[in-house]
Amino acid sequence: MDRQQAEVLEGTVEDIVFHNEDTGFTVMEVAAGEALITVVGEAMGIQPGEELRLTGRYVSHPTYGTQFKAAVIERTIPATSGAILKYLSGGAIRGIGPALARRIVDAFGDDTLTIMEKEPQRLAEVRGITPKKAAEIAEEYARIFGIRAVMLFLSRYGIDAAVSIRVWKKWGAYAPGEIEKDPYILCARDIGVPFEKADEIARQLGFAPDSPERLCGGILYVLRHNTGNGHCCLPYEKLVKVSARMLEAEPEQMDDPLTMLAEREDIISDTVDGTVFIYLPEMYEAETYCAGRLMTALASSPPEAVRDYSREIDALEKKLGIRYASLQRKAIQAALGQSVVILTGGPGTGKTTALCGMIDLLEQEGLKVGLAAPTGRAAKRMTELTGRDAKTIHRLLEVDFGEENGRVKFRRNSRNPLPYDAVIVDEMSMVDIEIFASLMQALRLGSKLIMVGDPDQLPSVGPGNVLRDLIDSDVIPVIHLTEVFRQAAESLIVTSAHAIVAGEMPDLTVRDNDFFFLQKSSSEAVLQTVVDLCARRLPASYGYSPVRDIQVISPTRLGACGTAELCRKLQEVLNPQDGRKTEQKFGPGVFREGDKVMQIRNNYDIVYTRDDGEQGVGVYNGDIGSIEMIDRPSRSMHVRYDDRVAEYTFDMLDQLELAYAVTVHKSQGSEFDAVVMPVSGSRSKLFYRNLLYTAVTRAKKLLILVGQASAVAEMVHNDRKTLRYTNLGRFLREAVL
Repeated sequence: MDRQQAEVLEGTVEDIVFHNEDTGFTVMEVAAGEALITVVGEAMGIQPGEELRLTGRYVSHPTYGTQFKAAVIERTIPATSGAILKYLSGGAIRGIGPALARRIVDAFGDDTLTIMEKEPQRLAEVRGITPKKAAEIAEEYARIFGIRAVMLFLSRYGIDAAVSIRVWKKWGAYAPGEIEKDPYILCARDIGVPFEKADEIARQLGFAPDSPERLCGGILYVLRHNTGNGHCCLPYEKLVKVSARMLEAEPEQMDDPLTMLAEREDIISDTVDGTVFIYLPEMYEAETYCAGRLMTALASSPPEAVRDYSREIDALEKKLGIRYASLQRKAIQAALGQSVVILTGGPGTGKTTALCGMIDLLEQEGLKVGLAAPTGRAAKRMTELTGRDAKTIHRLLEVDFGEENGRVKFRRNSRNPLPYDAVIVDEMSMVDIEIFASLMQALRLGSKLIMVGDPDQLPSVGPGNVLRDLIDSDVIPVIHLTEVFRQAAESLIVTSAHAIVAGEMPDLTVRDNDFFFLQKSSSEAVLQTVVDLCARRLPASYGYSPVRDIQVISPTRLGACGTAELCRKLQEVLNPQDGRKTEQKFGPGVFREGDKVMQIRNNYDIVYTRDDGEQGVGVYNGDIGSIEMIDRPSRSMHVRYDDRVAEYTFDMLDQLELAYAVTVHKSQGSEFDAVVMPVSGSRSKLFYRNLLYTAVTRAKKLLILVGQASAVAEMVHNDRKTLRYTNLGRFLREAVL
């Protein structure tokens, strides 16, 4: 037998060795004739006793030996009473245990499953089953076989189990019919299927290139894809141009599908300052809701009703033995007197001092204060700086298990608001419009919202430009701290950051402070110097841990000095292959125990355990940790993120990447004792001022730039702003008029 060719294997499931509920990855033992064969594949709800028809091929695994890797798994309903009893006794149907399974099979024999499907009310004839329980069993039976039908249907088109599960959650047992009617819903409805794949399925189903389904699906895909580029909407003309190009159609062919989508309320158009913008409904709702909710909050504290808190601020100064600068006093006064306020300022301008003053006096006034930040590291830093417990925004809002319509759910909302009189959010530049809308929904009426951030840093990874939009609206009170305090002014990191944001070159000649520039003419020399700094020079001179204390930050992923090549080199030097360390190959690389890794997209379902034993869910884009353990027999890996450990199965490894070097965007919200940044070559689209400024402000104690002064100058003088199509600020201004 040629084992590289597709083969068919039929048999009975004897045992489930491993199963991942999120992705469907399953390892099972299947009895085929006299042989017991290990089968791996993706399926949901398989139980011992089931009859399977498997299409795939035999593979040789270096650890587990010969296995049958199933590309297609088809279930046949157990036909005999013995097989049905084994199937039901294994827990296939929630609510049926071994004893009840025996009574059901004794009552209905070979017809048991037919009865459950077509006459479920008859289950009430069995002792111990009420009519209500009979209905619950029938519902669970339909759910399980519905998932199976969806997975089998989609597997014909090469759609994996993880996507199939999302499809099932959205359309249930109706999914195959819905997809056959319009396969483009797979790419248009936040399922995670690219347009090209949906197009391929549509061709197989006979859809014409100019079909309304294709044109509408393409337009929705362009809108959804661009939320990933930070846009909340697109101008009408741009949407038409981009969609027509992708669909290989004429721009005028977009008119009818756009009308159709608007009539179906799949898109919303709004004219702002004379420009027509097209939105996905959820993006429009997020921006307009936030604008309306903010205006309601602002109306609750008109300027003429604001009390003067000068006496309280004076008393706090005396108690702490400090003297606030005039703008710090203004910020504290605003936090006490206003319902919504923004505090901004660069490094060394006293934001933390003002923030702590706000909290002290808010609590003194009897207000309960909640602190939050977008990332775990930012929340941890906020805790350290304020002496109060700070949470990630997701944790503050209490992530619910699973998702709804492809979006994360929170337990805290308008019906179950946060129990705080004031909420303070740090690192607001990182907050996207969707999480901001969720936060606004969870704020109870009358609660204060205090936002702290630096608008000169990069905007959020997700859609929107919330902090910049709020500031530019001229509607929200903003206090911008400008004075660099004496102690901070002695830091070259601080003075260089302020020079950069002002468009001035930092002093690259000084080498006796916390900021150094090392001139290297070639990319190869830059790469080698960065590796040497991390592996040898900084640990020897400063005692820094290469993994814990030093972070390499690069402007780009690709190229000789991009994060991909830097991670490969740094892993090779800092955590080389060692017979005592377990490793797992993934793609072109490998994960190894001890590796520094980063979560690269939000996962709201990953279960973690804190050091104090508390369990929770959710690991988020940009979280950095280290691999504690790789367990090959269970195909799982434990990753430590500060004070919590999350478990990953091997089929979830595409959510992780090595983090010895990270992009500037991924570093946001974090601070590191030492930052090493390569600045080499010329990529004008990537070399711009805000990028350099954001990287520089990640360093707490030491910053080293390695490369060419000309590259630094190019970044400093390139004041290109990140263009994002958003209207939050405009909606706020319109609400005032």
